[in-house]
Order: sequence, then C-alpha cells, then structure tokens
Amino acid sequence: MGRSQETFNKKEVRSKKEKKRKDKEKKRIARKENETKSSLDDMIAYVDENGMITSTPPDPTKKKKVKLEDIELGVPKSDPSQQEDPVRKGVVAFFNESKGYGFIKDSETKESVFVHVNNLLEEIKEGNMVSFEVERGQKGLAAIKVKLFK
Repeated sequence: MGRSQETFNKKEVRSKKEKKRKDKEKKRIARKENETKSSLDDMIAYVDENGMITSTPPDPTKKKKVKLEDIELGVPKSDPSQQEDPVRKGVVAFFNESKGYGFIKDSETKESVFVHVNNLLEEIKEGNMVSFEVERGQKGLAAIKVKLFK
C-alpha cells in the first residue's frame, strides 16, 4: 500500500482555510445580530451659514434674503478704476549687446523680466533705469517698449 499524497503542509493549508472561512461566517452572523436599523434622518447632513457640515438643520431665523441681481455667475466684471498701470519701471540688471538680450529687475515686484534687443526703443546698458511694458513670452514674462526713464 502506498503513502498518502497529503503532506503535512497541504493539511495545514487546508485547515487554515477552513478556520478562516468559519471566522468569516461568525463575524457575518455577529454583524447581522448587532445591526441597528438606520433611518434616512441619521444619514442627512446640513450645511450651516458658514459652510460647515452639521447634523442639525439650519435655523430659519438666520436666513438671509438675497436679491437675484446680486448673484454673479462666472468671472466678475473688472473695474476700469482698479486696473494697474501697464508701464513699469526697473533697472537693467544684465544686458549682453553681442547676443542681443538681457534682464530688467522690476522696481515694484523685484522679479527679473527678459528683454530682447528687438523690443528696445532706445539703447540701454546695465544699471540704467528704464520704463517698460510686460507681456507673456515663450518662457515667461518679457519686456516690450523698453526706453530710458528720465
């Protein structure tokens, strides 16, 4: 008579699977017994006047009347009085005449703005105070209409 094909390892794996299946069944039965019937009222959440989520309904006395005309959809229209001056001032931090480009350090924002020789109205050198306008270039901000500031 031959030996049994079941090794110790196979028996152990089978017994672990059986134990796991029984534990899972026990947990499922325990959950069913402890289950409380939840109502829709327990699941509802409210938003208060500050935008915070609460479990209590909002107080109707704190309700604010909003006029239909006051509601703006989309981007608010800009005020022409609040538009900033497009002409900026700065100091030429670096300028290479042979390569035809340089950088201007903006006086207000303290950031460097690229300037190309094609955008110059007058000749400039390092250290000169200049006025310029800014536009979006290929790699960032670029100065245009650059001229010496007097």
